[in-house]
Formats: sequence, C-alpha cells, structure tokens
Amino acid sequence: MRVLLAEDDAALSELIANALVDAGFAVDRSADGVEAEYLGQTETYDLAVLDLGLPGMDGLSVLGRWRDNGQRFPVLVLTARSRWHDKLAGFNAGADDYLTKPFLVEELIVRVRALIRRSAGHATPVLRCGPLEFDVNAMRFSVDGAPLNLTTQEQRILSYFMHHQDRPISRAQLGEHVYEGGFDPDSNVLDVLIGRIRRKLGVALIHTVRGQGFRLSDQA
Repeated sequence: MRVLLAEDDAALSELIANALVDAGFAVDRSADGVEAEYLGQTETYDLAVLDLGLPGMDGLSVLGRWRDNGQRFPVLVLTARSRWHDKLAGFNAGADDYLTKPFLVEELIVRVRALIRRSAGHATPVLRCGPLEFDVNAMRFSVDGAPLNLTTQEQRILSYFMHHQDRPISRAQLGEHVYEGGFDPDSNVLDVLIGRIRRKLGVALIHTVRGQGFRLSDQA
C-alpha cells in the first residue's frame, strides 16, 4: 500500500515515514503544501497523512482541492489544533480521520491500516481468502494456520491483493501501489515476486488474467 506523507517538521516526518515503512507501506514524502497537492492529483495513493500547517498551501486547502478534483483516497489529518471547530473544518473539507499532536506513532499506524481496510470494503482486521489469512494489524500472513515467511516487497504485494480480492489487478496498478515513485512497468520484477509468492502459498490463489494482470481468489 502506498501512502503520501505531507509533513513539514523534518524530525516528525522521518519518524512517521520510518514507522510506516516498518509497518509494510511504501511512502512518498512532501514538506510543502503545493507539492503535496500536486502529488495527490498526479500519483496513485491508498491514503494520505496530511499536516494542516504546511508551508506554501495549508492542509485544508490541499485537502479541499483533492476532493474538488475527485480524489477519494482516505486522508488522515495531523494537527496541533485541538479545538472542535478546527476538527470540524477538517472533516468538512473531506478528512476521514483526525489525529492531534502529540500522538503515539503506533496509534497512527493502527488508524492508517483501519482507514485503508475500510476504504477497500473490509469490516474486520482479519482478511481471508480460502486457506490464506491476513491479520492486517499484525501484518501477519498464514496458510491453514501456518505462518508465511515473506519479504517486505512480497508482503506489500500480497497485502494489496488481499484488500482487493476477486478483482483483476494490472501490473501497472500493482507497481503504483506497492512502490515509491519510479516503478518501471516493463520490468519483470513483479513477475519474479509473484512467482515467489505463489510458491510460498502452495495453493492456487493468484490467477493470471489474460490481458488484465492478476487476480487473487479462492475460485479458479
């Protein structure tokens, strides 16, 4: 899953970005509101973590422009403002959740995972596809109860599949959502990684869809 982190406090941005990467996310960072607004309009994200006090363009304006232009990815707002009318302004602008500074990074990770999961239509944090089970909060995969030993990139790919089961997913779509900027859709890296995941699963859950890409399903 790919996250846009818009935060101008360098130390806090580094802390959050490291925590997100450790939690299995691909992260693009911005410290400027104008750049963040542009990235949200031109790149593909599963969620944005957006500070309201950005230079160049404030977070509420960034969020408003995203929503006015039809961007629907979930947005978790960060702010030092704790007054209710400030929070209301954020929700009215299109925020999906709100976290007041200071906060625990662990709480931010839990909220990010919940927002992405719900936006994909899943009500509970444990996703299942046949014998494959994915505990979103623990970032743990298992088949018939036996844990899967996956690399970080393999986890990102399988996580995206689990959130979007029974839907054809193109190579370009996978690349956009599991890598930071710069993915080459013509490379064979994804094919190699998906081949490894298939072998580790040991069951036929990832199907090739001719002309469309791949599909995770317990139905052939």
